[in-house]
Amino acid sequence: MASFQQRKAIGDAHERYVAEQLTVRGWEVDPWGQGLLSGRLQGALRRTDSFIRWFPDLIAAKGEDLVLIDCKGGMTSRKTDRHAVERAAVRAHLQLVAWTGLPVYYVFDGLGVWAPHDVLIAGRKGPHSTAGSGAPYFLISASGARCFDDLFGASEAPFVSGTAA
Repeated sequence: MASFQQRKAIGDAHERYVAEQLTVRGWEVDPWGQGLLSGRLQGALRRTDSFIRWFPDLIAAKGEDLVLIDCKGGMTSRKTDRHAVERAAVRAHLQLVAWTGLPVYYVFDGLGVWAPHDVLIAGRKGPHSTAGSGAPYFLISASGARCFDDLFGASEAPFVSGTAA
């Protein structure tokens, strides 16, 4: 079982990768959500059941389009080829979509994309997590994901990991 810090490092690296991929497609990207808070505030928020603890990681804009992105690094099982999303996150993101009128997207390893509504409809209730929070999850097939390029466009520049050329 990976520690919180190990899981966080995987998530942070995936968040940077997703932000880079959006940037080379012409999107303006900024961090959003808990990642902007101090460690003490993040810890305090994790001990609540407030929906603001589920604010997505990134906010991105291109032209008139504005989206919220929740990066899900390390949330795909190699054995079953299924993604996992905490049920509480899906509930919070559905309310966030209703409240803001903005789309929320989950971006997984491999850049597969799901929306909270899709996870609610197509996902299956999984067991409680054995790693991390112990929270109940939805499990959803990785094969049904939307293509990142279809939603966010093709890369506008050659990309080398860590930098846009």
